[in-house]
Amino acid sequence: MMAFVLLISSPLLAAARPNILVVLVDDMGYSDLGCYGSEIQTPHLDALATNGVRYTQMYNTSKCWTTRISLLSGIYHHRSGRGFERTAMVSEVLGPAGYLTWWSGKHHASFNAHDRGFDHFHGFIGGAINFWNPGDRAREGEPQPGWRATYSWAFDEKIVKPFIPDKSFYATDAFTDWALTWLKEREADKAQRARPFFLYVAYNAPHWPLHAHPKDIEKYKGVYDVGYDAIRAARYKRQVEMGLFDPKTAPLSERTYEANLWESMSEQQRHDESMRMAIHAAMVDCVDQNVGRLVAQLKKTGELDNTLILFLVDNGASAERPNAKGAPKEPWGSVGTFEAIGRNWANVSDTPLRLWKATSHEGGINTPMIAHWPKGIAESMRGSFYREPCHLIDLLPTWMAMAGPSAQYPGRSEQEDIPAIDGVSLLPSFAGKSLERGKPLFFEFGSGKAVRDGNWKLVRSRTKAWELYNLARDRTETKDLSTTEPERAKRMQEAWLAWYRDCTGKAWTEPVKKKRK
Repeated sequence: MMAFVLLISSPLLAAARPNILVVLVDDMGYSDLGCYGSEIQTPHLDALATNGVRYTQMYNTSKCWTTRISLLSGIYHHRSGRGFERTAMVSEVLGPAGYLTWWSGKHHASFNAHDRGFDHFHGFIGGAINFWNPGDRAREGEPQPGWRATYSWAFDEKIVKPFIPDKSFYATDAFTDWALTWLKEREADKAQRARPFFLYVAYNAPHWPLHAHPKDIEKYKGVYDVGYDAIRAARYKRQVEMGLFDPKTAPLSERTYEANLWESMSEQQRHDESMRMAIHAAMVDCVDQNVGRLVAQLKKTGELDNTLILFLVDNGASAERPNAKGAPKEPWGSVGTFEAIGRNWANVSDTPLRLWKATSHEGGINTPMIAHWPKGIAESMRGSFYREPCHLIDLLPTWMAMAGPSAQYPGRSEQEDIPAIDGVSLLPSFAGKSLERGKPLFFEFGSGKAVRDGNWKLVRSRTKAWELYNLARDRTETKDLSTTEPERAKRMQEAWLAWYRDCTGKAWTEPVKKKRK
């Protein structure tokens, strides 16, 4: 295969090559950060946004494992498989270019990332964990884990299954501890210090089960007693005031719960619902605290200014309630509990967007993304919003451009039939310039399918009819134009079908409707 090289032209990259820190969180909503409208305390991420760029239309794939494929390989996940087949991973591209490559946290696949070129990989190979005890049995003096999923854990070449840590373990903190260990080891080693690093921290928070430190939960007790509508309205008000949304072109999407639902609940039900969102908030708060720890280390070593920090989410908020059995028997947020926020709070978390995880409506595929890089982001862009559509497939091309001509694609990947990169570099966005993509963006997972072409978006849920929206005038998908623009809708549908065939090698077939029992 011919090597694919991205040349750099920015004078900002003429000095020492930048480090890259990517922080990915799991199942967090579009509006769950303070700098995107939330009441949740996220001062460290808010500070990065104040001195960086907030992206308003950065797209993911609406699902955990598919997002990770696109993020780490620069291609639509449909060209690969759950095992990252036919991909060149970032480690296999940046490693040969001289970068140290480290990964801490979640890896939603079935192989050890250390075997694919990461110098360090500490984390679990699966989808969801008990944050306190990810093992298959209780530790001494504790109840059985409320959620038990026995995944393999990798510590570089060593595989541990089951992994039952000591009682000081909390996943979000541990993932940060491992990342800080590598940063400190590099600082102490002259040879390593001369090399830039790519550090990927994949937090599992705030994915269910809802587990958080009691001190963090305490901050949010009572905050959500006012109910869904009040929190959603307050978030939207802040979003409008900060200029994130214009109410003329982005009204609140239709709520997915009945009006006055909160008022119709019993006192106990309202308490339980409030506690679920309080723990979700505590988990996001804890992520922010840990980002603060990483930033502090970069400041200490003088490397913050020349490190691109990206913060983003793998999909929209989760509407799942996998254990909907009422209040937990153990203390809220503790090892013996297994709770989730459910669809009503998911609707709030994704304010003002429509729907949630595993759909292709905006609430399913939009991620808040913050980019912070003082040496690489134009001063005029700091604290601003970048409103052009972007996608996870654009990240590897961006990192290659930052690494320079020595970063060649597909690098050291030994996979067969590796396709060309689907994305484009985001470097122009750091100066407020257009990406000039030239192609539509496509989506398909679970119940959702969509194509985004300029301001137009065609989207479908399950076997329902395709819907057409002009997102420049209707960012929250409230006015379906498919009947007034039938030719446009037809052309976009044909483009989606052609893309699907190109990615998968087969034509799209309609799923068979299952009869309800």
